[in-house]
Amino acid sequence: MADEDENGMDDEGMDGASQSSGKKKGLLIPGFLKWIAIGIGAIILIVTVVVITMKIIGTNSANVPVVPQGEEFVQNREILDWYTSLGQINTKTSGNEPASVMVDVVLGYKKEDKATSTEITQRTVELKDFLRRYFTQKTPDELRPQNEENLKIEIRNAINDSILTNTKIKDVRFMRLDVIQQ
Repeated sequence: MADEDENGMDDEGMDGASQSSGKKKGLLIPGFLKWIAIGIGAIILIVTVVVITMKIIGTNSANVPVVPQGEEFVQNREILDWYTSLGQINTKTSGNEPASVMVDVVLGYKKEDKATSTEITQRTVELKDFLRRYFTQKTPDELRPQNEENLKIEIRNAINDSILTNTKIKDVRFMRLDVIQQ
């Protein structure tokens, strides 16, 4: 026993050391399992919150309009007032084989915009003259139906840049565009 006392190990010491290391091992496994359980619980909680949030957003999204595409986009455009009093313009095109052109142009501007309507009315003679000259400078090939959108854009930009001073038109439409070859 003396030898055991000198080494600092006796039966109680051995038992005490092995008991304390056993307690550490015993505490380590339940502590580790506790943190794993907390982590799994946190993941379940986060997934549950996300799923519930997505369901709430999904039920409310039925009221949110979908971004229009194609023809739907055209239908959801700004509503305009139209100046229709320019009347029909008759002229001939340029080129080797001129054609007769009969066109009735209407001009779109912001709804309830009295200033634009007034300025268009005041400049009706200039607008008619511009449109007559515009179509006189075109060839029959340039006035084909597939070029119609480009013609509208050119006319709108030219009117806004060179005729109207204080206001702008938003759109140009042809109520009639007849090109008759001779």
